[in-house]
Amino acid sequence: MALYIADAAAMERLGAAIGARLAPGSRVFLYGALGAGKTTLVRGLLRARGHPGPVRSPTYTLVESYVLAGAPVHHFDLYRLGAARELELIGARDYFDGESLCLVEWPEHGEALLGRADLELRIAIDGQARRVSWQARPAALARALAALAAEFPDPADP
Repeated sequence: MALYIADAAAMERLGAAIGARLAPGSRVFLYGALGAGKTTLVRGLLRARGHPGPVRSPTYTLVESYVLAGAPVHHFDLYRLGAARELELIGARDYFDGESLCLVEWPEHGEALLGRADLELRIAIDGQARRVSWQARPAALARALAALAAEFPDPADP
């Protein structure tokens, strides 16, 4: 299933809706070209969890951490990662502690050390819009995400 996302505001709403369905300790991998909307989706998720400030992709720092509603959230951007072993240098294993929500942009750059995602989101550019598809590992999460189709109708569908 793929969702039609018309604009940045809709991408933020999708991020909020996905975030509401994630369990603590979830690993979310975000795939997509530069400018596809990965950080916009993360921004929506973080704002829905109470983060009032700006959300930028941590391209140079690799990770930005937040404590929201008492739960840690770590936002990674691995675009500039030279080798997966660089994740060891920043103590990445400590972030994936089973209690923190970890959101990883460009996970393919560090997959040797990241483990398995609970949710993989793939964002494709479709003109000015986006198509977001996913693969969710827990069946309950897959069912919860399927309900999003009603919230993000595709204008091409009758």
